[in-house]
Amino acid sequence: MTMSPTAAVRPEDENLGLFANMAYGLQHVLTMYGGIVAVPLIIGQAAGLSPAEIGLLVAASLFAGGLATLLQTLGVPFFGCQLPLVQGVSFSGVATMVAIVGSQEGGGVASILGAVMAASLIGLLITPVFSRITRFFPPLVTGIVITTIGLTLMPVAARWAMGGNSHAEDFGSMGNIGLAALTLILVLVLSKVGSATVSRLSILLAMVIGTGIATLLGMADFSTVSEGPIFGLPSPFHFGVPTFHVAAIISMCIVVIVTLVETSADILAVGEIIDTKVDAKRLGNGLRADMLSSLLAPIFGSFTQSAFAQNVGLVAVTGVKSRYVVATGGVFLVILGLLLVMGRVIAAVPTSVLGGAGIVLFGTVAASGIRTLSKVDYRNNMNLIIVATSIGFGMIPIAAPNFYDHFPTWFATIFHSGISSSAIMAIFLNLAYNHFTAGNSDQQSVFVAGTERSLQYRDVAALRDGDYFSGGKLYNKEHQEIPLVGKPGALQASGQPGAMTAASEHS
Repeated sequence: MTMSPTAAVRPEDENLGLFANMAYGLQHVLTMYGGIVAVPLIIGQAAGLSPAEIGLLVAASLFAGGLATLLQTLGVPFFGCQLPLVQGVSFSGVATMVAIVGSQEGGGVASILGAVMAASLIGLLITPVFSRITRFFPPLVTGIVITTIGLTLMPVAARWAMGGNSHAEDFGSMGNIGLAALTLILVLVLSKVGSATVSRLSILLAMVIGTGIATLLGMADFSTVSEGPIFGLPSPFHFGVPTFHVAAIISMCIVVIVTLVETSADILAVGEIIDTKVDAKRLGNGLRADMLSSLLAPIFGSFTQSAFAQNVGLVAVTGVKSRYVVATGGVFLVILGLLLVMGRVIAAVPTSVLGGAGIVLFGTVAASGIRTLSKVDYRNNMNLIIVATSIGFGMIPIAAPNFYDHFPTWFATIFHSGISSSAIMAIFLNLAYNHFTAGNSDQQSVFVAGTERSLQYRDVAALRDGDYFSGGKLYNKEHQEIPLVGKPGALQASGQPGAMTAASEHS
């Protein structure tokens, strides 16, 4: 079948071949593995499950994440944005799910699964509202969100570098931090001196080498790999038939809204990074895939599914834009959910190694956001203060994790996520200042007034001897007015194309 010209030129549709897909796909799995297993571990411990049952939760999360990734990347009619996004258990619902376990008498995990299913169904029904917001996500908003995603993930990289488990005796030891630093150095060296292929695989190669060194130093333990069953198929409703409680469903609805906001941001962010078009239809398909995956995941014993921000960073740092690479990673996740021994092998990778790589990955996300924000026009508008306020607001839960402890639970659930906080603030301020312009002052603020005015060299170079400005108009040495080509006020705005065009015509 011949592809249409539009589909053929999409960067995400490039197929790199089986070997490259497997190598880069495995890199995606290694990047997000620690995050995808953390949620079931936390929930299982809070619910008082046995180690064997917690293992089933982990396997179910890997299996469901793999299926969700395949749906999102490959897509079916009305479901899947067909972008390189890795899906997995969302962190945004951890606190809510732990609270549900503690508050529902006799509900246990079944009450969480019921709340997730009901809230995801509601989310699926309201996705048309979220799919029509693309015009409210200009580079100003997407740049803020991408930058905040990177910044909010840095504490995760720091904890990984320190060892991951804050209760362990060696947490924060020089050995753990040194191993993370070594992995970071390996990433940088391989990126610089290697071929194009080696440079793209620098994260994976650094993890392999770092794990090998850790094994030699006695910092990696593979002794448990041979223990336990090799194959395990997730059993539907292993934790009982889901139970439905109104309070739990309402709480999870808030989580679903947060997930929709974050997934919207991730879809738009990866579209910006790989330079492909993301319209309302594509965004809606992605959100519906998220909600459908979240609705079906509890059948296998998993929870809400969403795109992993750290893998957005991996796309940015490697430059590998193919969705088939990520789909291959989804296949690996499904296999890991079935072949428990492979999961134990990957689980043996020291957390410090992940931390060293995470510094580059998450920092790259922030850098991508800064690059997007560099395209924004900050002259004679309020964009600078929108960026400042939104990023600052998003940093509050990162700088002070207990900031919202005394707020209403629904409010704290939403704004405890720095990504959601900055996204909501950026959207609101962009609407207030750039869409609803009635009442905007022509003397905006001290922040705008303090912005340096400048002319680009090419504008000045186009002028001739004797040219001068008076009253906002350009005259030649014979005092004849030179007509300006461009929108009114372009010359006054210092360095706008209109000023250059007028001077060029004069020359």
